[in-house]
Amino acid sequence: MDFTVYPALDIREGRVVRLAQGDYARETHYGDDPLPRALAFAAAGARWMHLVDLDAAKAGGYTLSPLLGAIAAGTGLRVQTGGGVRCRQDVARILDAGAARVVVGSLAVREPATVAAWLHEFGGERITVALDTRQDAAGAWRLPVHGWTEDAGITLDELLPGYLRAGLRHLLCTDIARDGMLSGPNLELYAHLRALAPGVAVQASGGVRDATDVRRARQAGCGGAVLGRALLEGRLALADALLLEEAAAC
Repeated sequence: MDFTVYPALDIREGRVVRLAQGDYARETHYGDDPLPRALAFAAAGARWMHLVDLDAAKAGGYTLSPLLGAIAAGTGLRVQTGGGVRCRQDVARILDAGAARVVVGSLAVREPATVAAWLHEFGGERITVALDTRQDAAGAWRLPVHGWTEDAGITLDELLPGYLRAGLRHLLCTDIARDGMLSGPNLELYAHLRALAPGVAVQASGGVRDATDVRRARQAGCGGAVLGRALLEGRLALADALLLEEAAAC
């Protein structure tokens, strides 16, 4: 399977930020320069990037269309992006603004039939389903919603088969316990997903620290890795991660 590196920018009120474990009260600010950072991703050789609208994720109404359009037009990057996607019109609007793929998160847990219909309509290459998960004491992968404060009442293993039948091609899965913590990706989770969904490109998200973690994610069968805090803080050079992407393509 091909392996894709996704350098990531999370945007809140126009600023590049990271949240620790999704907590808006635990925000680290990295600057007010998302477009120059995207240009730098492209200059380093990236093909894709991951763009998150944190304002929309909280309140709805995707706000990054101007930035998305500027990135798509000015960098040549293919952008997967989301935040606050609540209806079909949101998906269509984001695609029209220049996205190559729309990321659908909490709605994918709350209304799987709706998102499955979007997969049929727009195609599996235009939708990334994003599932944030937390392992319970019994070892089941739960799916918290509403800012990770409530349990959806369904497990990852129960939800995923319906999406496979609907034509899911791209799955971004975050282990909540590791998100923004630089503790390494949960390779057991990704190996489990690889077994559950062998034809799906699973994107490792949460905890990636360095090129070794990227290599391990690839070896675990992931189809890509989202690079956030480690990239922003200079702990990981994008060029090193992209070498692993190139090696997977050989």
